[in-house]
Amino acid sequence: MSSNAVSLYLDPQIRDWVLFPITLVMILVGILRHYVVILLQSQPKKLSRAAIREQRALVRAQILRATSAKSPIPPTYYKSISQHLSKAFNDGTYLKDGPPEGDAPSKPPNPLTDPAAMDGMMSGMKTQMVMMVPQMIIMGWINFFFQGFVLIKLPFPLTLGFKSMLQRGIETPDMDVRWVSSLSWYFLNFFGLNGLYRLILGGENAADASRDMASPFAAASAAPQAPGQAQDYNKLFKTERDNLEFAEGLYSWVGNDVEDRVLRRYGKLP
Repeated sequence: MSSNAVSLYLDPQIRDWVLFPITLVMILVGILRHYVVILLQSQPKKLSRAAIREQRALVRAQILRATSAKSPIPPTYYKSISQHLSKAFNDGTYLKDGPPEGDAPSKPPNPLTDPAAMDGMMSGMKTQMVMMVPQMIIMGWINFFFQGFVLIKLPFPLTLGFKSMLQRGIETPDMDVRWVSSLSWYFLNFFGLNGLYRLILGGENAADASRDMASPFAAASAAPQAPGQAQDYNKLFKTERDNLEFAEGLYSWVGNDVEDRVLRRYGKLP
């Protein structure tokens, strides 16, 4: 008898006691993971006035430079503001710890001695643990109790290339590729429940752990972009000073010849 003529009949209890429980457990664990991550997130610490002033000075210079091509600031005021910021950046006026002593180059801040950076790294590690541990427990639970189970048959045809993905844990080469094993059902839910989490918990949720599958140390690799990561503002100010000087050469006031442009628009000038 050919393999195409062989049919499998599943006990309805497999659906009730294996398929539905695995799906329900993964949904509930994802929702629980979301709220645990929220509870583990530390409250952002209030910045000092000097630190806020340091950040806002850099943002102010970036906005001034970005709008230099069609600036709404008249030339006299633009040049005055640009030169004031350039001088302040060169002297280290806006640095929260004050200007650097002498001509010695400033050392980049050590994240291991910065409490804010340490809190950010610890928060990332705790989030990783919340993401990884439940998935390891669920996979062990499925392997221990439901190893080798066939749960469901997909209603659409597939090529043989999907066999290794849909029938993990079942070494049966003659089985139709549309049958799904218990372990493969776990991985399908693992990568496919993000839409349901987004519907239940919103777009910015922490329930989806599939994004951490590629790298277990995703939080560590993302540490430089973390809010608490220390930055060398002295070096940033030096770079921004050079950018301001370059932007002065590209400056143009949006109000140049505005009278002629208005009259020409309404046909009062040729």
